[in-house]
Amino acid sequence: MSRKVRVRFAPSPTGPLHMGGVRTALYNYLFAKKHGGDFILRIEDTDQTRYVPGAEDYIKEALEWCGLIPDEGPSNPGSCGPYRQSERKEGYAKYAYDLIENGNAYYAFDTPEELDVVRESAKKMKMPNFQYNSITRTSMKNSLTLSAEEVQAKIDAGEPYVIRLKAPRNEELRMNDLIRGWVVVNTNNIDDKVLLKADGMPTYHLANVVDDHKMEITHVIRGEEWLPSAPTHFLLYKAFGWEETMPEFAHLPLILKPDGNGKLSKRDGDRLGFPVFPLEWVDPKTKETSSGYREKGYFPEAFINMLAFLGWNPGDERELFSLTELVDAFSIERVGKAGAKFDTDKTKWFNQQYLRMKTDEELCALLMPKLKAAGVDADEPFVTKVCGLMKERAGFVEEMMADKFYFEAPSDYDEKTIKKKWKDDTPAIIEGLRKILVNITDFTEENIETEFKNYLEVNEYGFGKVMPGFRLLVTGKGMGPSMSAICAILGKDEVLSRIDAGLPKVEALKNA
Repeated sequence: MSRKVRVRFAPSPTGPLHMGGVRTALYNYLFAKKHGGDFILRIEDTDQTRYVPGAEDYIKEALEWCGLIPDEGPSNPGSCGPYRQSERKEGYAKYAYDLIENGNAYYAFDTPEELDVVRESAKKMKMPNFQYNSITRTSMKNSLTLSAEEVQAKIDAGEPYVIRLKAPRNEELRMNDLIRGWVVVNTNNIDDKVLLKADGMPTYHLANVVDDHKMEITHVIRGEEWLPSAPTHFLLYKAFGWEETMPEFAHLPLILKPDGNGKLSKRDGDRLGFPVFPLEWVDPKTKETSSGYREKGYFPEAFINMLAFLGWNPGDERELFSLTELVDAFSIERVGKAGAKFDTDKTKWFNQQYLRMKTDEELCALLMPKLKAAGVDADEPFVTKVCGLMKERAGFVEEMMADKFYFEAPSDYDEKTIKKKWKDDTPAIIEGLRKILVNITDFTEENIETEFKNYLEVNEYGFGKVMPGFRLLVTGKGMGPSMSAICAILGKDEVLSRIDAGLPKVEALKNA
């Protein structure tokens, strides 16, 4: 690659950033960093009618949460700014007029009403999708059918017009997509896209190509939905004479809904109970709240790792990658063409793996604010020990406070365990165990385990005769982590207190 790699993520601020958009940003970021290049954020806000307040800030915050920090963008401009298309709008018209000068574009004076009439007529002739193209333009009101004098007179009179791309007739375009290989399109299938609207604003196609050229973009990596636009953009590069600096294109596969075919949408997330946005979003008009992965307790590393595998694979059995490791492993050649089905269970699995990788101290720091918010008073050394015991069983930080028995004595007791495991001799057996526990000087997990096993052996008790009742009194549960570990964390006094308080309560429940 002779030129420095420069890629851009170019969202429109029309609402929250979909996870598919985050994946596009991720693949751009990975490609840029793999090749020592730049990752640029450009806000494509030429369509002000669809602009949503707060959407741009949401996009920036989402990228920051994911660790995808742009090298250039609205917040950290470089030499190719501005990075909002609305701030560049004065310069686009010049390029549209340049194309008129070199014969690759033309003025079109057709009114919206006249175009509607033509479309209706086409429908009646069984042509439902009317295109303003190399054939139909010959019968329309434009600078290709009018004399130069008529055109000038209309312009001088202030008659509204648009500028359209003049697509060549019956030429074969061959475009090499880095993911899909050669894409061949006949220009007869390309309509003459509007480049400059009657109000002087550029359309997406013109602004996109001009900006990519001026920002020296070397690779355009974007979603599959933009594939139909690629021939128009390809023609524009040729029309401007920018073939030598034309970026390479790569169109990413769709992210599919988990239960069927079709693109994953917000509606699918609402229906199946998972987020499709990285962060929570509150619609400024309706005040409707849409859930986000951050607020659901996902780690950004897990979210990014999951997204990376929706369309790409490293070519081996590894599944867990840090962002740095993804940069090293990533190649655009290993991105597939077929849509990638989203798997909510796999997403939870990724989060669980990242939770387990964190130290007990890191998890304690994350859990403490949640405990305080829930009104639980516990010190950090104690919570750190709880995290160490719970991290193998939890998928989210919040789940580590689900077992309330760590933080308070049980107020109710598992009914199934009482019914099946609490026998007439259980109180006496537990009293015997209590005497053993009282005499353990160093109340560690190892010592508790040893003395418990000795108690079973000496009295010839089976594990199932003692453990369920013991666990029930201390935790209120019928199952859970190692009781020796739980007791060591709670401490001798607390364990004995719970046994003493629980015995009469469970007996009363048994006899009720």
